[in-house]
Amino acid sequence: MTIAVSPDAHPALVLNADYRPLSYFPLSLWSWQDALKAVFLDRVNIVSEYDVLVHSPSFEFHLPSVVSLKTFVRPSRQPAFTRFNVFLRDRFECQYCGSRDELTFDHLLPRSKGGQTTWENVVAACSACNLRKADKTPAEVGMQLNGRAFAPTVHDLHRNGRLFPPNHLHESWLDFLYWDVELDP
Repeated sequence: MTIAVSPDAHPALVLNADYRPLSYFPLSLWSWQDALKAVFLDRVNIVSEYDVLVHSPSFEFHLPSVVSLKTFVRPSRQPAFTRFNVFLRDRFECQYCGSRDELTFDHLLPRSKGGQTTWENVVAACSACNLRKADKTPAEVGMQLNGRAFAPTVHDLHRNGRLFPPNHLHESWLDFLYWDVELDP
């Protein structure tokens, strides 16, 4: 099949040299252009291809759907402290009421009382719970945490990332991912 290929279409799943995805959330994907560039620079192996061809004046090429790096990239042992990673650690749920709407950062020991912005002192909280708690501790306002604030490992974040499969998974990716999903017919 030969079609006009848009820049956002046909991403390639990127695997480490051990055939594990570089990340699950967000899923490690490259545009088809970046995947082809890596192929031509001999940085990746093509594991699987789409049934889609791209053409240049001198060749035609099937777009890769799965590529693996030729050199193993050692995963970071300590994930970066970011708002997104806090939300991922907390499974995108308010740690007080369980809501998934309007998530914010909440400092358990408020910054106004010397609280630091650390894994152990920050949780995901919906706007309503964060406003209710204000500059007090959860105990001072009678709020109970559903979980605990902790420094996650990369494994913890990967495990939680698997709870949120992307909207689109190509069938060629499924042998390398660990989600229970059903493909559209």
